[in-house]
Amino acid sequence: MYRYETHLHTSEGSACGSSSGAEYPALFKERGYDGIFITDHFYHGNSAPDRDLPWPEYVEQYMRGYEAAKKVGDEIGFKVFFGIEEAFEGDEYLIYGLDKEFLTAHPEMRDWTREYMIDLVHGAGGVVMQAHPFRDVFYIPKIHLLMDGVDGIEGINTSNTANDNLAALCYARRYGLKVTAGSDTHNVSSVNDGNGGIITERPVDSVQDLVNIIKNGEPLRIFYPEELFAGAGEINVKLPSEIRRNGSWEDLAPEELAEWFCASPETGAELVKSILKELGAV
Repeated sequence: MYRYETHLHTSEGSACGSSSGAEYPALFKERGYDGIFITDHFYHGNSAPDRDLPWPEYVEQYMRGYEAAKKVGDEIGFKVFFGIEEAFEGDEYLIYGLDKEFLTAHPEMRDWTREYMIDLVHGAGGVVMQAHPFRDVFYIPKIHLLMDGVDGIEGINTSNTANDNLAALCYARRYGLKVTAGSDTHNVSSVNDGNGGIITERPVDSVQDLVNIIKNGEPLRIFYPEELFAGAGEINVKLPSEIRRNGSWEDLAPEELAEWFCASPETGAELVKSILKELGAV
């Protein structure tokens, strides 16, 4: 089995990151990981580079955290892969399968919509996973669930609350969505036993390997600290919510949400195990 962190930010690429890319590889290697995916905030998210830069220069600066991590990883024999986290109206997406050359060749990404993002990434052979879809924080006014075109969701994000993760897993169960997990790491001090991620049956030697595992529905297990869900009970989604399915956005009635969350008698850690088992992620 092979263990990977799929959601990680550097200070070079993400304005909210507080550790440089070079600081991560040795630490994750010491903790028994087989690789990490650098997923800094892209143009519409909390990105560190100046958005007024000419596009090639913006891309050059955006890539610095990943490139620094990759350099150290190559030196110590540890795998470092490139990913992106993009944002729209509080909803964020993890993108795997693009590279620096692709970004540089597509300055229109500055104006892309969710739908164009999906088309562009899929056209390049990549995948799009909606990150922490039920995150409830001050900067998110409304939950947007983009079901049309996405390849799955981040079912467990260990920087989120038990409530938000349980809601995401119930959503995945309701629609049979593929799930991944990550820690949303922003600094080296948060790399500990509380992290989460994925375990694959075969080694991931390139980003395309992960893309193929997701696309083909190959075995992919999720790991997370069980104590994250200890004592978690009834799921409560306080923000208004909408979903894009069958080509249009529609509001989600509280009654429909309640049906997703009440579909099982389990709560907390037992509910997580039950859903992951149904989704084949344990």
